[in-house]
Amino acid sequence: MQNGLKEIREELESFEISGVGTTGSGRHLASMILGSDIVKNEITAHAVAAINYIPDVKTVIEIGGQDSKIIIIRDGIVIDFAMNTVCAAGTGSFLDRQADRLGIDINNFGKLALKSENPVRIAGRCAVFAESDMIHKQQLGHNQEDIINGLCEALVRNYLNNVGKGKELLTPVVFQGGVAANAGIKKAFEKALRTEIRVPKHHDVMGAIGAAILAKEDVKNKGKTNFNGFNITDINYKAKGFECHDCANMCEIIEILGDNKIVARWGDKCGKWTNSVTS
Repeated sequence: MQNGLKEIREELESFEISGVGTTGSGRHLASMILGSDIVKNEITAHAVAAINYIPDVKTVIEIGGQDSKIIIIRDGIVIDFAMNTVCAAGTGSFLDRQADRLGIDINNFGKLALKSENPVRIAGRCAVFAESDMIHKQQLGHNQEDIINGLCEALVRNYLNNVGKGKELLTPVVFQGGVAANAGIKKAFEKALRTEIRVPKHHDVMGAIGAAILAKEDVKNKGKTNFNGFNITDINYKAKGFECHDCANMCEIIEILGDNKIVARWGDKCGKWTNSVTS
């Protein structure tokens, strides 16, 4: 994060940070260091970005390298969602691994899938079984394009059976996340759902866009940003954790130090450690 800020400062000659928002798995840590105006979970951030892209969006498919999620929206409000953080067969890492095994560039994966004329069915319920089945199909003599298309369809089946199970997937459908760049996956979703799938221009950073939109609204209401400034790139930050034994909750506390000074704590249910930090 600090390296990213340094690059921004070096590449842009004259600019001003109007607001800062954080999201994703490291949002709380990033917020404490940056001095963000809002901290939002990925579901909220992706939903806001999708609504900004297509106001009447009803279904958001998001697949990244390590996890995937589905967001159900009605009348601009999130009414349901689900996440997959366990099974690799429904994430981008699954495709990366198979592309490597096949000896092809992941950037060409989708293009090759589109050339398939007879996609083979590959078991997609588990990444381990899918890989074994793919090897078996290779041994049987199926061509590379058909196997790749089969892998795309296997990932889509895994996603719909696990993440999208029991949910009403209405149109418009927006596809976000890094995997949305894969034309083979997009086609497989369109085949399975029998509808057009919309992919935003900045599909790979829609979560960040959503956080930025929310930060902009927050700063507009309060009149200024909480951003700590670019001086934070020169501070030596360290993170450590410890367990509080003051009660039966046994809370795991995360502590952030900047140049050996405690700048933030969180993780406690009672607020003892959080409130002990003075600005």
